[in-house]
Amino acid sequence: MSTRSVVKINVLTVPAEQRETLEKRFVSRAHAVESSDGFEWFELLRPVEGTDNYLVCTRWRDEESFHTWMEGPMKAAHQGGGGEGGERPRPAAGGSTLWSFDVVQQAAAPKGA
Repeated sequence: MSTRSVVKINVLTVPAEQRETLEKRFVSRAHAVESSDGFEWFELLRPVEGTDNYLVCTRWRDEESFHTWMEGPMKAAHQGGGGEGGERPRPAAGGSTLWSFDVVQQAAAPKGA
């Protein structure tokens, strides 16, 4: 039986005044997820119009890989300090929802196109 990749999309509600803060935080943690077992890709999508929702998209080999990352490196990153006086900075997002999808079909542009 072959396993199919899973895609996790974290929908973050980010007020306009917090967008720059959110993006800087992601830049400061760039590459943190890339070494995780089972990780395949990551994208942070900024809304263009009509919504305050950012999409944090990750693709994983399987559910187990995602959950291992959630309970280890991701949890540690979100519990760390870093604010003034060692305080944890306030969240930039006002809320979040996690969407989960199985990859059923995919396509990519040919190399060199």
